[in-house]
This record gives sequence, C-alpha cells and structure tokens, in this order.
Amino acid sequence: MNSVRYVGLDVHRDTISVAVLDESGRLIMQSVLATRAAAILDFIGGIRGTVQVTFEEGTHSAWLHDLLARRVSMLVVCNPRKNALLKSGSKSDAIDARKLAELLRAGMLSPVYHGESSGLEVQHLVRSYTMLTEDTTRVMGRLKAVFRCQAVACAGTKLYGKRHRESYLVELGTGGLRRRAECLYQELDALQALRREARRELILECRKHAAAKWLQSVPFLGPLRAAVLIGRVQTPHRFRTKRQFWSYCGLALETRDSGEYRVVNERWNAGKSQS
Repeated sequence: MNSVRYVGLDVHRDTISVAVLDESGRLIMQSVLATRAAAILDFIGGIRGTVQVTFEEGTHSAWLHDLLARRVSMLVVCNPRKNALLKSGSKSDAIDARKLAELLRAGMLSPVYHGESSGLEVQHLVRSYTMLTEDTTRVMGRLKAVFRCQAVACAGTKLYGKRHRESYLVELGTGGLRRRAECLYQELDALQALRREARRELILECRKHAAAKWLQSVPFLGPLRAAVLIGRVQTPHRFRTKRQFWSYCGLALETRDSGEYRVVNERWNAGKSQS
C-alpha cells in the first residue's frame, strides 16, 4: 500500500495517454483517458500507493496542475525542451507517456514553476497586455510597409496618427492598396483602444500587491513595468538563489569554451588550446 507509483501523462486535446510504473520500473498499467476532469480523477483515485505524476508544460498544464496538485504526493510539470529521451527511438503517445514516467522515476526532469495563486490575476492581465502590444506593433509594421512599397516617405510616428492619415492615403490613389491601408488603420484603432483598456486594468490590479510599491521605488520602474514583473516572476522565492533569478531575467553571464585544457610540461594547464 505504501509503494510508489510513477505516472506519466502525455496530454492532448481530446485524450491523455497514461503509463504507470512501479518502484522497479516495471510497467503495471497503461490506458487512454478522455481529457476531462472526472476521467482523470477517477483514474488517479484508483491507483494504490504513493502517487507521483508528471506531464509536460503545454496548453492544459495550468488546468491539470490545479486539478491534481492536492490529490497526489508529488506533481512535476516538466520542461519539454529538456526531455531529450522523448526524441530518441520510436514515438507514439503510449511510448511518450512511459518515457515521462521513467524520467520521473529517475529524477531527470526539469520542472516548470506552477503554484503561485496570489499573482495569477496579474499574470493573466500581463499576458493580455503583452499580446495586444505585440499585435499593435505587428499592424504598425504592416501599415508602414504598404507606404514604403510605394516610395512614400513615412519616417517617424506621424503615419499612425489620425491627423495626417488622409494626406498619406491620397498618395496611394483609389485602388486596392488604399483599401488595404484603410483596413490596417481600422485594425490599429481597435487594437490601440483594447491596449489602453488592458493597460488600465493591469495597473489597477497591480495596486493590490504590496510588492508593487517596493518595485516602483527602483529607478526606471514605473507602475506598468512593476506590474509586468509581478505577472511574470510571480514570486522571487521560487528561485533557490539570486543567481537563478538573474538567469531567469536574462541578466546572467553565460560562457562558452571548448578545448580549455592543454598539456604543458606533462601537466594539464587551463588556457586557449592551439589549433
């Protein structure tokens, strides 16, 4: 009854392939479930012993984590980019589920952080704001490309304002190219309105967090940047040391070297090898 069961879930839109291993690595159960909460809970509830579960980060990972976190002894949402074992040999849903269970049993998975609920609302709002910002930038680039292909001078940001639009559109004549630019202008106006609303909601939600006040005391961190930091980092306590936190933020030093050692007077010395 106290034996450990390692469960690998290969999650897809309609189905989930499941593989269960015992402590010796023997496959004791394999099944296909519907991607539904009731089916998953019924299967997990029928496994005897100490249950450890893993699945890869993806579309359903946040939902599955919330569903299973309190019902199993250990839950690992793993990074699919670091699961090299899944890329070797034959591949199928059943094989991938078993390989995930084997990696969990061997302790070779790289976990993706889940579980902080206090900043979840800010996280969703940050994603909305970031998505709208990226879409706005994309439309602005497409709009400028329309005018550049006709050799219309459009440097700067004057092109995007409503005040000078008609003078720019005149340069395109009355054909389909002008209609294309008009559609892009309509899309840009809609995105900018949505982006302003998302920005307002994000800043208002961020004010509920005590960390926002401390972050805004840092030079060059205003309300918006503080909100984005809270939404993306969630909590600094998820990192073991400050070094991991700087790496996550892209501020850590990264070194790459090859052939670092060479033989000098029959001893190993570090230094640049000569080719």
